[in-house]
Amino acid sequence: MIIKPDLTNATWAKSALSSGGQNCLEVAFIDGVVALRDSKDIGNPEAQVLILSEDDYRAFTGGIQNGQSNLLLP
Repeated sequence: MIIKPDLTNATWAKSALSSGGQNCLEVAFIDGVVALRDSKDIGNPEAQVLILSEDDYRAFTGGIQNGQSNLLLP
């Protein structure tokens, strides 16, 4: 199923490690899905946003939390 959530009121968050810069991935949890965007694209109407199911996002972040190193850049 393709879901296109309304991101107008999304609350975006980014890593504290980004030091407030525009060089990071942002995440928003809205309408039962997870949205990801590049912080450099804020305000760009043509910017791409990746939408994932909550289950897929949990599986990915859980792998990282469990030390699955092949999910990280070398």
